[in-house]
Amino acid sequence: MISMKIIAGMTLFFVFELVIMSGGPVSVNAQTLQCNTPAEKVQCQADLAQAEAEAKAAQAQLDQAEAQSSSLKQAIAVLDAKIKVAQAKIKAKNLLIQTLGNDITQKQSHINNLESHISKGKETLAQILRKTNEISSDSLLEVLLSQSSVTGFFQDLDTFQSVRESLGTAVDELQSEEASTTIEKDALMTRQNIEVDAKYEIQQEQKNIQSDQTQKTQLLNISKGNEKAYTSLLAQKQAKATQIRAALFTLRDAAAIPFAQALQYANMASQKTGVRPAFILAILTKESSLGVNVGKCLVTDLSTGNGRGKDSGVIFEKVMKAPRDTEVFRTITAALGLEWSTRSVSCPIGSATYYSGRGYGGAMGPAQFIPSTWDLIKKKAASYLGLNSELDPWNPAHAIMALAVFVDDLGAGAGTYSSELRAACKYYGGGGSTCVYGRSVMTLVDSIQRNKIDPLAGM
Repeated sequence: MISMKIIAGMTLFFVFELVIMSGGPVSVNAQTLQCNTPAEKVQCQADLAQAEAEAKAAQAQLDQAEAQSSSLKQAIAVLDAKIKVAQAKIKAKNLLIQTLGNDITQKQSHINNLESHISKGKETLAQILRKTNEISSDSLLEVLLSQSSVTGFFQDLDTFQSVRESLGTAVDELQSEEASTTIEKDALMTRQNIEVDAKYEIQQEQKNIQSDQTQKTQLLNISKGNEKAYTSLLAQKQAKATQIRAALFTLRDAAAIPFAQALQYANMASQKTGVRPAFILAILTKESSLGVNVGKCLVTDLSTGNGRGKDSGVIFEKVMKAPRDTEVFRTITAALGLEWSTRSVSCPIGSATYYSGRGYGGAMGPAQFIPSTWDLIKKKAASYLGLNSELDPWNPAHAIMALAVFVDDLGAGAGTYSSELRAACKYYGGGGSTCVYGRSVMTLVDSIQRNKIDPLAGM
């Protein structure tokens, strides 16, 4: 059987296919390339290298165009360059997918063969164990008395020893094949993730092309008029950028801050960890939304972790796990000069009274860290911020840096669709390669990047 890890990977792939279907088709390379034979694989790799070089050259032309003085003509040239970059990237990613396709099929076939061997090996092992038990269940004296001659006794003894040796050999072979299967499954998972990421990037570049072509059409229509209309358009974009910067960014258990400030914190965290600002802000947005459902609670008893609703006064059990989190919570608040009984934390998910399997609340601040996790990452986050003092989970700048550190440890720093999706699921506590929370976060990532971050570029 395919392991849960592989099932999770395939689930990610199929879920992503549904996302692609709902968001528009992913183009497939117009050329029906085959990458099966050694010669074909060499050609595919050469085509891929050439496509990647073309994408790099197109990016260099774009950088050069953006560096020139702003004018209506130059703005159109920049859009043309952006479209060429996107087209070149789509070509390269389609070639990458083509080169991966046959490898994925071969890897899956090899895994199936290994698992078939393992299944047969386990049955052989079971037979040997049964035979060993059958022989060893009788005492040597009984075996000797049951034989008509001493020669027969030693023949049975030799048979027993042979079975024992076969047992050891079978176990060794089974362990070796299981180790090989694990390696092959990891390799397959890597290839599947690369393919999923490539398809996601194609979808994003298609959106970029559509947006850039729309802007180009708008500029071409302006060019038929005069530069004054272009100046007016720039003023409109500047006004929109100003509006985006000033809009309040909602934070969980902390006062809202202007989006420009939140982006500044996220950019700083990104520079230290490599995690995309849009991903950081998407997690924060999602956590603020969850606050509506999970609500605010206060811990009233550190020995049990029980508490009550901050506004409702409703009694809750399992607000915070004791003593694992409650003792750390006491230490954190004391170091900050705060009273632990007045600091808002998340309520437990589920009913107001204890319900087995529902889990604890007790998460702190905008990034919703439980105290024990915060304690593990606060030193690294503080060093990135250049702080010698205690990190404050309710301080937006501190929470955002800590969030970036944590999701980077979970793999989000790789910056790919699959790595960010997994990191979001792990952040939520669900684990696995895909989850509802993670997919919601990735939808927010795209929205924040396109509707809030991109419009600020160059403004």
